[in-house]
Amino acid sequence: MVLSHAPGSLVGLDRFAAPTDFPESPLSRVLREQPILLGLFLPIQAGGWTNSTLERSTDWRFDYNRDLVLRAEELGFDLVFALSQWLPKGGYGGVFNGQALDSFTTIAALVALTKRILLISTMHVLYGPWHPLHLAKFGATLDHISKGRWGINVVTGHRAVEHEMFGWDRIEHDRRYELAAEFVEVLQRLWQDEENFSFEGQSSWRMRGGYVSPKPHYGRPILVNATGSDAGIAFAGRYSDIVFITSPAGSDIQSTLEALPAHTDKVKRSARQVGRAVRTLINPLVIARPTEKEAWDLADRIVARADTRSPKGFRSFESDAHAWKGREGRNDPYGQIGGNIYLVGTPEQIVEHFVGLRKAGIDGLQLSFFDFKEDLEIFGSEVLPLMKQAGLRN
Repeated sequence: MVLSHAPGSLVGLDRFAAPTDFPESPLSRVLREQPILLGLFLPIQAGGWTNSTLERSTDWRFDYNRDLVLRAEELGFDLVFALSQWLPKGGYGGVFNGQALDSFTTIAALVALTKRILLISTMHVLYGPWHPLHLAKFGATLDHISKGRWGINVVTGHRAVEHEMFGWDRIEHDRRYELAAEFVEVLQRLWQDEENFSFEGQSSWRMRGGYVSPKPHYGRPILVNATGSDAGIAFAGRYSDIVFITSPAGSDIQSTLEALPAHTDKVKRSARQVGRAVRTLINPLVIARPTEKEAWDLADRIVARADTRSPKGFRSFESDAHAWKGREGRNDPYGQIGGNIYLVGTPEQIVEHFVGLRKAGIDGLQLSFFDFKEDLEIFGSEVLPLMKQAGLRN
């Protein structure tokens, strides 16, 4: 059989099973048991998420991140993932010097070390060595090792420099999502079809008589994607279980809470229109201290030590990402703290912000910290009990 489809077309949308179709899947269990998802955004890259030279323990190396994941699992966190980074020598500069582990192999190494937590590998599916047959086989293997806890955060690459490292010109924005849809369609067929099949489409790769076994436990691995564009949101509605979104306004909580309801509704509506449901996930960087003054004093010290060797931080290379366009022209000095949004205050104030985010349509929190080791402990002892009291966690 040869499967081919025209640009932008989709096949088999209503017949591919998802983990949420199985009540016993790890993803279904978490969604059933917890009012809001709780995740950790691992710092597998130098500098973590904060462009500051202020001293901290945060480290990109595997042992540090392994210990974070094991501690997060002990605390009851639901999921972890990290970025995928392809940058030339020196990275973004300064503390963001380019040292970074690969997300796929790092998460794969953590699969056998954990028991309950969901593990998501961020992967650029449009360049590099990937053929859907490779990824389908690797993914089915990790699904079996993890018993359905592994998944993919599908990204298409928004920086020209990343495509150029692989010898390509950057693919046009919406075109990337057409090609990603084709890639995911083939993945799903490999994970679920019981017969060999062949493929010829828009991509440069071909497949003749492709087949993968064993099949994943619950239809397919968990699918996540990070997006803010119309094309990306349409892709998320058709394929993703969880959509990693940004605030379409500023990094401060007030601007975020004003802008999010319409944005989260748009994301969820994209799934409803094709008979599906998705959950939204956002990335707050949390600074919680016993008093509001202590928390903001730390925030001020972080900002005062902003690394001038990388004044633009993660935006040092030209990008066509839509998710950050709502922030153009804003001059918020606390943006150096990191995270998609920053939350600073007492544990009680942090939980109040979480409640506000949930009311604004957020289904999950993918947390990052300035000093991951110290701040994760503070979060576990001081913030998490208050989340349970507020009905955000069971």
